[in-house]
Amino acid sequence: MKYTRLTKEQLEELQPEFVNFLATQSITGDEWHSIKKDKPKVAEEELDVFSDLVWEGVLTKVTYLENISKDQMHLFYLTDKEMKLISVKVMNPDLDLTTKVGFDWFKKNWQSDFVEYLTAAKAYTNDKNIDKFLLLKQGAVITKGELYKWFEKVIETT
Repeated sequence: MKYTRLTKEQLEELQPEFVNFLATQSITGDEWHSIKKDKPKVAEEELDVFSDLVWEGVLTKVTYLENISKDQMHLFYLTDKEMKLISVKVMNPDLDLTTKVGFDWFKKNWQSDFVEYLTAAKAYTNDKNIDKFLLLKQGAVITKGELYKWFEKVIETT
């Protein structure tokens, strides 16, 4: 397995897609129930293959990721050739960027001496989607990139 098996909830959400996946292998509903009952290991393998296919499709389309913690934001723009990062660090121990109060403070004080910025770029390893997946495993979430785009404009004009 290349990624992680989808959760039960995710598999339930993707039931129509899973049925189509089984159909492409000429596995009917009755056959699937029989496989689950009589050959659980084969069923597990099918779930793993399906999970990898779903992850591959999702990761191929991901362009922006964000990982926001108490005092830092890591905003990623995933281009075809490299991963670009805008890193924001708030040096105020009383703030928590994951709360509304902390983020509101940040929006008003983003130019303060208590905020540091760093930009970087890094080439992908041999497998771009694995690199993206590892960022997700570390706590990043897929976004539309509004925060990254805003910072990119701010950095260009300063």
